[in-house]
Amino acid sequence: MTSPSDVDSERARLVTLAMRVIERAGENITRAALAKEARMPRARIDAIFDTEDALFDAILEKWYAPDIAIMEEVVASDLPIRRKFYEFFARRFARQRARFRKDPAAFAVYCEVGTDNFENVSGYIDLADHYLAELIAQAQEEGHFAGLGINRALSLINQMVVCYTLPQMLMILDEDKLEDGKLATIIDTLFDGLSGEARGAAPVVGLRIA
Repeated sequence: MTSPSDVDSERARLVTLAMRVIERAGENITRAALAKEARMPRARIDAIFDTEDALFDAILEKWYAPDIAIMEEVVASDLPIRRKFYEFFARRFARQRARFRKDPAAFAVYCEVGTDNFENVSGYIDLADHYLAELIAQAQEEGHFAGLGINRALSLINQMVVCYTLPQMLMILDEDKLEDGKLATIIDTLFDGLSGEARGAAPVVGLRIA
């Protein structure tokens, strides 16, 4: 009889193999292709991954596991809130940048596969928003982001740091333009000025010549 630990070990091995095939082939992998690559009966692959989505979700789980660990550690830490915000984004960006530098072609493949399977990926985006919302709530308890609801603050902050959270930006921008010092300045700017107060930039009807 196969023990649960044996099944988990086999599943992990197959996920690692599937990721190597994705990087080599430049496209997502099917269960049929994985069975052929692993030289295993298709029935065995189907027993471990009962749908194509289950296989892809297992790959996503492995890809995002370090990011989830980073977010959970930062949210639970006793760092000052401003530093928490910086670490929340900077640690994940550093991991993403390291992956890009190690193999830009493979990184591009994962970005493309993720875009093609956005419904699967969206759960992880929502999870990141959940953790960020927790940080926003902590910040508001200390008097930051006054006059903004959590969802409004979440949307604004995501738009301000998108270059450091969207993987594709590493391929669009010269990576040297994305650096930790700039991210720190963005976070400081958020804490020094982000609020719901109207300060004169809101749109008005028509324009007047000074």
